Amino acid sequence: MNLLRINVSAIIVILLIITGCGGNKIKYPHVPANSKAGSLISESGTFKTKSSKYKADFGTLVVPENRDKPGSRLIEIPVIRIHAKGDKAAEPVFGLTGGPGMSNMKWKPLDSLLSNHDFVMVGYRGIDGSTVLDCPEITKALKTDDDLLGEQALSDISKSWTDCADRLTGTGVDINDYTIMEVIEDIEAARAALGYKRINLLSESYGTRVAYLYGVRHPAGIHRSAMIGVNPPGRLHWEPATIDAQLKYYSGLWSKDLEMTKRSPDLLNTMRDVIQNMPRKWLFFSINPGKVKTVTFALLYHRTTAAVIFDAYVAAKNGDPSGLALMSLAFDYVMPPMFTWGDLASKAVSADFDPSRNYTAELDPPDSILGSPLGKLLWAPLSLASWPVKSIPEKYRKLQHSDVETLLISGSIDFSTPAEYATKELLPYLRNGHQVVLSEIGHVNDVWKVIPAFLILQSPLIQQWISTSSGAFQPLQRHYWEL
Repeated sequence: MNLLRINVSAIIVILLIITGCGGNKIKYPHVPANSKAGSLISESGTFKTKSSKYKADFGTLVVPENRDKPGSRLIEIPVIRIHAKGDKAAEPVFGLTGGPGMSNMKWKPLDSLLSNHDFVMVGYRGIDGSTVLDCPEITKALKTDDDLLGEQALSDISKSWTDCADRLTGTGVDINDYTIMEVIEDIEAARAALGYKRINLLSESYGTRVAYLYGVRHPAGIHRSAMIGVNPPGRLHWEPATIDAQLKYYSGLWSKDLEMTKRSPDLLNTMRDVIQNMPRKWLFFSINPGKVKTVTFALLYHRTTAAVIFDAYVAAKNGDPSGLALMSLAFDYVMPPMFTWGDLASKAVSADFDPSRNYTAELDPPDSILGSPLGKLLWAPLSLASWPVKSIPEKYRKLQHSDVETLLISGSIDFSTPAEYATKELLPYLRNGHQVVLSEIGHVNDVWKVIPAFLILQSPLIQQWISTSSGAFQPLQRHYWEL
């Protein structure tokens, strides 16, 4: 892969594209006052993809906030079913997007998928629907002028987590009921209400955790599961050693490109030097080191935006820190509104919080190139705050075997969900699992946008997964597909 030099002024535009800003507001049907848990009220309409229109049902699912509490208050979850073009559709596909803290209602399924499958979106409770765990306190704290990853800023962010939790619980929200396991039960309720016997799952990033645990909890209801950017239990953290190893790989690619080595003979040392000696201003723009490092990590997710990062660091080393200033500025416009922060906290803490870890020290070791900026930003304040959510049952916080036919699709340079986690941790527990690793591909957007869909479908292993009958492909295999 050649690393292309990209003008750093594109950073803000690229970040806005990544966040998926914009989109039409869909109106879901009103729920009658006497509706009971499990009710699905829907209206017919039209769903538009990039190139076609489809018949669709827009629905509101009624579910209890607390399934273990008789008489629990009811909440509403949006549901969209897009009907297949064909008359004899196969098992439907339920989409599970990434996050946590992001909506599950923004899918634009491929027309090729809709030719023979209904496509269903079920809202994630806590983000989509009647109860939203919004935290304006976090949004405000993140826009600090202090070093974002410094002691004062992390302390302020920690306090804002506690303040948000206090406010939400004070309004009657039971934070314990907004976990991955409750999301799974919402999807199961939607499956039953829509009348499907078995479904397929198409998941991305955090959504792959939902899909895996869905298969563990309700295996009989799943036909097949395809995961892109796989997140096994315990991996809602980003580890500095893994991030450093991926940066070293990129540095190796850089060293093979004569044009790039003219600009910087050693990319790794360039990045290390810039991080350790980061200027605090460019012209009249402030440069916030913590914000720069966090945006750096976010843009390393995908290989095109990774090129923007390398361009900015090399330019800074050569006396032009404008790219760093733009990253610092972009953070305030993009990162705070990107997530529904209370939902992120409830789902992440209940699933993966480890009280034995010193997140502040472990996610920013002194000998690391970049550390784990986003990990430190999230987990260090949460470890100090009072976010009163119970852990999900221990058996769902650990790996356990699953017989669900599962296809894992990973990028070999995915900073968010490294392929080796899927290979070494999850795959051995999937008795009917198969992994395809795409060479020099990053996170989810790379899989969908860098590689044309027809090339993915030409992979013999993916063709086999699509065409074989249940249980026919060999488990515990890993294929490295060179592009």
